[in-house]
Amino acid sequence: MKALILNSGLGRRMGAFTSEHPKCMTEINNEETILSRQLKIISNAGIKEVVMTTGYFDNVLVDYCKNLGYELNYTFVNNPIYDKTNYIYSIYCAREELKDEDIVMMHGDLVFDESVFENVVNSKKSCVTVSTTLPLPEKDFKAVIHDGRVEKIGIEFFTNAVAAQPLYKLNKKEWNCWLNEIVEFCERKEDKCYAENAFNNISDKCEIVPIDFANDICAEIDTPEDLAMVSKKLKEIENKIVYMCFSTDMLHSGHISILKKAQRHGKLIVGVLSDEAVASYKRYPLMSFEERKTLVENINGVSKVIEQKNLSYKEILTTLKPDVVVHGDDWKEGFQKPIRDEVISILESYGGKLVEFPYSQDPKHIELEKASRQQLSMPDMRRGRLKKLLAMKGCINAIEAHSGITGLIAENTKVLKDGKTYQFDAMWVSSLCDSTAKGKPDIELVDMTSRFRTIDDIMEVTTKPIIFDGDTGGLTEHFIYTVRSLERMGVSMVIIEDKTGLKKNSLFGAEVVQTQDSIENFCAKIQAGKKAQKTKDFMICARIESLILERGMEDALTRAFAFSKAGADAIMIHSRKKDPTEIFEFVEKFRAENEITPIVVVPTSFNSVTEQEFKDRGVNVVIYANQLTRSGFPAMQNVAKTILLNHRAKEADDMCMSIKEIITLIPEE
Repeated sequence: MKALILNSGLGRRMGAFTSEHPKCMTEINNEETILSRQLKIISNAGIKEVVMTTGYFDNVLVDYCKNLGYELNYTFVNNPIYDKTNYIYSIYCAREELKDEDIVMMHGDLVFDESVFENVVNSKKSCVTVSTTLPLPEKDFKAVIHDGRVEKIGIEFFTNAVAAQPLYKLNKKEWNCWLNEIVEFCERKEDKCYAENAFNNISDKCEIVPIDFANDICAEIDTPEDLAMVSKKLKEIENKIVYMCFSTDMLHSGHISILKKAQRHGKLIVGVLSDEAVASYKRYPLMSFEERKTLVENINGVSKVIEQKNLSYKEILTTLKPDVVVHGDDWKEGFQKPIRDEVISILESYGGKLVEFPYSQDPKHIELEKASRQQLSMPDMRRGRLKKLLAMKGCINAIEAHSGITGLIAENTKVLKDGKTYQFDAMWVSSLCDSTAKGKPDIELVDMTSRFRTIDDIMEVTTKPIIFDGDTGGLTEHFIYTVRSLERMGVSMVIIEDKTGLKKNSLFGAEVVQTQDSIENFCAKIQAGKKAQKTKDFMICARIESLILERGMEDALTRAFAFSKAGADAIMIHSRKKDPTEIFEFVEKFRAENEITPIVVVPTSFNSVTEQEFKDRGVNVVIYANQLTRSGFPAMQNVAKTILLNHRAKEADDMCMSIKEIITLIPEE
């Protein structure tokens, strides 16, 4: 694509402003002339070839352009009879440089918003700028519109017309048609009229559509009064507050590009999502909030960086009231659409504007995101994330996963509610669910080697921290090696229960014979495990079975204090009762003496309590230990029965997710 700038006019109405240089070199603010602004915008759009027609002060104009420093290839074409012809003849003089090209054409005295230019350049169809909101000018261009097409352009049209400005994007087909007519006009010596006169002759052969710039800046400067008006509008743009938000911890060229575009709309304030907001929405950030904030603060053109605590913009917008919010267009559909709708509603309430740019689909950027996910999945990165999440959020949740596909469900499931996103912080690899998936009883029958393979399957396709159900931990001598293996694999926490002998599921309680380990032996096991680990990231959690086995609150608390003193990084308290009273009592009494050690609960029975209620009482980890298993098996059984009853699969279709939907959960790498 080439840019054609028509700069052959005399500009008589500008008086002293054009006494020493062409009108296009008139200053519109302290930093720019009309032409330097045009060339900057052209360069920013990625256009490299500029054809410029010249007239009086030809040499001054050529030298000026070359000294601006833009990486543009100029072709200057002088109209030798500029004072006797109109710009139709200037185009005729440049015809050999313009044939068979896509063209963006403008008058050299036209000042426009960069967003207006982007809309023109990005139009798939040939187009011209119009305004449906501005009043019809008496002496300037107007466009006659019919069925979405421009039929006529000129100063004389008022019926079915809108205000128009000479900024065009012309695809090769339409441009060649128009250019041929321009040539015929000029060779008939009809060279004192507008080029649009030639267009009007062949408009039925050219599909040109209107691009509405509404109230944005797109205006010719013909008089000092025009200059004053445009300069004032540009000053208003400089004082506009522009807001955009970043969650990324890995800036690439796509981010820099959208930042530069945002800066063109005014004074840019960038919001950086808090670590908690990023972790709840996307993935755990590789860099902390402070590091990401510093990164953005050092980008040229960013006036201020603030923290955005939620995915919702509501708090920021109602406080800051920016004139413009900038975002990529990737939130028009899907998960973030409600956030976008909320932003639009708030902006409309006070007259703000949303500007969206195409989201970068550069393969290099996609590879960078993949690389960051791979980093997060590495054992050393994954292992310490549980401790960091606990420090960040105070209370985290985990859901069971017993296979690669359930791991992907735990990894990717998220909901948007009240302007916040929610997803699971971690995954629980349960002995019960692992055994059940293999069709075996939950009595430590599935050996550690097999259970480690389950961890491998999950880790291969996910990035979130893993909490491992270590049952009783086995013999102390064996537990040492289990700790070392889990730590090396990147598991964040192992939970072991204070029982001995053949393990029975806790939900049986006192209905089956279960032997609780002595405090001394279990403390020794914890100490041996802590001594065996190589990093500070790995956590050993002591699970207390006293309430399950009906040994009483005092026994549970005595064990909890002893186990935490022995080095346990967390305490899990369990109960079979639907009423959470005894869990709340334990937490309250434990917290009265120990405010630091994390408390873990598994609310399978006492499932009416919310995570916030647990957090308010001092609980730090809430594990949903078997819900995926318990929901999956009845669903599969129901489908199997339906097929048997109907002797075909049609009736079961509505119960099934499509294979395509399942496949989209599975990463390609």
